[in-house]
Amino acid sequence: MNTIGNDYKIISDTVADGMRHITAVPSALVCCRQVDFDLRDGRIHNLRYTGGCHGNLQALGALLEGQEVGFALERLSGIDCKARGTSCSDQLTRILRSVQKA
Repeated sequence: MNTIGNDYKIISDTVADGMRHITAVPSALVCCRQVDFDLRDGRIHNLRYTGGCHGNLQALGALLEGQEVGFALERLSGIDCKARGTSCSDQLTRILRSVQKA
């Protein structure tokens, strides 16, 4: 389990058949309650959020499907929602940075 400050928590990081699956609980500052995604060859697959703005987060998953991690980091890092200092998409980038280091 990985924690940075009081930000997010990675609760599962497994690999099966070459696909890495990550489940994380984002900061309590954002609306979503969980983020799940797969990584294969540095690309994002099957991004799903639990809770949050359902339509917007489904769209985010569709837009990022098959994209390189760097693309998500470049486009989504630092996005702020309602002056909270983070957002559901920013939380994803923080999680991605953490799992890239592992």
